[in-house]
Order: sequence, then C-alpha cells, then structure tokens
Amino acid sequence: MTSIFDMTRRVTRHDLEDHNLKSFIEDNDISEERKEQIRRLSSKKKATIEKLPDRVLQQIFSYLSATQMLAVGRVANLDYFTHLIGSRFTELRNCELATDLITPNVLHEMANKCLKLQHLTLDFSTAMQLHDFTDLQIFPSRLKSLTLCLSENIFLEGTYEKVEDEEEEVYETVNVFKLKQFVPNLRVVNLWGVPFITDDHVDALSSNTAHLECLCVNYCTKVTGSCLKLVLQRCKRLKSLFLAHASLENKYIQDVPWDKTQLEELDIRGTELSTDTIISVLTRLQHLR
Repeated sequence: MTSIFDMTRRVTRHDLEDHNLKSFIEDNDISEERKEQIRRLSSKKKATIEKLPDRVLQQIFSYLSATQMLAVGRVANLDYFTHLIGSRFTELRNCELATDLITPNVLHEMANKCLKLQHLTLDFSTAMQLHDFTDLQIFPSRLKSLTLCLSENIFLEGTYEKVEDEEEEVYETVNVFKLKQFVPNLRVVNLWGVPFITDDHVDALSSNTAHLECLCVNYCTKVTGSCLKLVLQRCKRLKSLFLAHASLENKYIQDVPWDKTQLEELDIRGTELSTDTIISVLTRLQHLR
C-alpha cells in the first residue's frame, strides 16, 4: 500500500535524475547561465500527484482495499475521498473516521451509499474544533454500534457547566438530541466515564433505540436514575445495564418496575444506594444471571 501511494506522490526516477544532475553540474566546468538553464529544464520534468488526472488516480487507488483506502484517506483530497465512497465503500460494514474526514458531506455519502454499514466510530480525540454540522440532514441509520471518541475540547451539547470568565468561552458540541433520530438500530450504547452525561441524554437516546440490548453509564456522575423507568419501558430488549459509580438516588431506583424487565446483568457498584433499595431491586429481577 505504501509503495503504491508513494509512487503517486512523485515519479521516483526524478529523484535519481536530480542526484545525477547535481553531480554533473559540480563535476563539470559550466557557466552559471548554462547551469541555470539546466535547472529550469529539469524542474519542468518533475511530476507530482497534483498533476495526475483523476482517472489515473482512480485507477491507482482501485488496487487498494476499502480498509487501506481509509488509512490513506487523511492525505487524499477530501472531495476525491467523498467521491470514492460510492464506488469503493459500498460493502463497508465497519468504519472508523478520523477528525478531518468527519464532515456533513462524508456522512451524507455514507448514509446514501454504505447501506451495509453497521459499526461506526467517529474519532474526535485529536480535534481542536469540529466542522459545522448545522446542515447535517441524514446520518447512517442501519448502525448497530456508534462510538464517539471525544477530546478535551469537544463536549456533548448541553453537558458542560458554563464557567463565568472575563473572556467568552466557546464550546464545540456534538448534538445528542439531534443524533438520536438517525440511530434507531443501535444495540449497544457505551457512555463510560463521560462526566457531563445526564438523565436527559440517556432518556433522549432511549426514545429512538427500541433494539437496545446494552447500556453503560458507568462513572457518569450526573446520572441519578430518574430516566431508568422510561428507558426500561421503551427498551424491552435491554439485557445489560451498567450504572457503576453513578449518582443513583434511592427514590428513582425503587420506582423502576424491575420485575417487568428482561435484565440479565446489572452493575450498581460504587453507588450510595441503601440496603433496602438494593434488596428491593435484586428480589424483583427475575432473569438475573
């Protein structure tokens, strides 16, 4: 893969010619005017990837697999990469996109052309800012899992505490409330350790994920459990629920109809639930393994 891509970046023979030309000029008694003429003629012969026709590039990259294409996507022209989605990635089932490839146009193309895509990772971990997603009208809707990797500069909308300062602070956001309408087929939602997640976000996601089987909000310290009653009523296939180290409140947990759920796995470690609440929950879970 590397050799193919390097071949397109520069015709390798010119590197050798440059070396030979330099040696020729140094070893021969040539006037400065003549030397300059030779250099000018030599520079005109150099070929780079920018000068290759699109059809040639497409032929070269056609030898790469979809996985390899994603690996070199960071250095490819973004418009050309978007164009290739419809011709090279139609059979894609798993995909991880780096920050510079996560744009509305790319997501639109993947939603329309990658109909078999089931697992998607959007990696914002190195991002300092996001593209403008205001015009995002469509998102891959056949996903079974969606992973968002956030950097210290990227927050989920409505999940940050505003700090008053002399200078105005601007936060880049990922809109969970808008995103949920595009992911009705999710089976797993893992929000482990996102300190800004609240019951409102969990409630919003559950309102359009009827197929959900696993929900994890471990170490989400702003989750109190007020959303759980509705979540379990909507997501009747939910079998695994992870609430470790969340700020669960007894009144909310006791109000959940645990006996009507299909839960097989429940994690409430590190919470401050009372003994009575824990006994009430465990004795009503009929399918607990």
